[in-house]
Amino acid sequence: MPPGQGAEVGRGATPHTPLAVLVVDDHPVVRAGLTALLSVQLGLRVVGEAADAAGAVRLAADLAPDVVLCDLRLGTGPDGVEVVRAVDAAVLILTTYDHDADLVRAVEAGAAGYLLKDAAPDRIVAAIEAAARGERVLGAAQARRVVEAMRVRRAELSRRELEVLRLVAQGLSNREVAGRLVVSEATVKTHLVHAYAKLGVESRTAAVAAARGSGLLD
Repeated sequence: MPPGQGAEVGRGATPHTPLAVLVVDDHPVVRAGLTALLSVQLGLRVVGEAADAAGAVRLAADLAPDVVLCDLRLGTGPDGVEVVRAVDAAVLILTTYDHDADLVRAVEAGAAGYLLKDAAPDRIVAAIEAAARGERVLGAAQARRVVEAMRVRRAELSRRELEVLRLVAQGLSNREVAGRLVVSEATVKTHLVHAYAKLGVESRTAAVAAARGSGLLD
């Protein structure tokens, strides 16, 4: 859909009223750039800007935007996922962080979509319009990653299996893990084999990556 079309399907839009967008980013230059980009779109109207989660929640309540375009990291305070949970509007996350754990957190919180900041301008505009229509804005690869991460999370690793994976993630060998947990090396190997089977992987590296990507490991 070309930029500027689709305004009539927004939550508060009519054929003569552009979609109202609230821009949230803790970097002034980024906010200014996004506002400039969106302000020239015929079907969009920037109704406000916020630098943090508290400001975003306050302005969303006052301005009732159709879509909140929100950064994931907002300084040292609550992040964009907290904005998703707190506002009564479609929230589209726009971030530089392409981590599975962040993606899953945003989707589980109810984000309308998840875009990277290197997305083309017309992609951002189209995503805002889609979010206003109530559509979920995720690329095919992102959707697969969310499904896989949730599958891994449902694997229900035992407390000991997670302890072993945490130590493996720190670079410890099986012998070192055994010494740290005061168990035999064979016991460590058994825990790893069970974790591999639950996660659907075949190596230490893949197990750590799967557990970390799903948020099971920090």
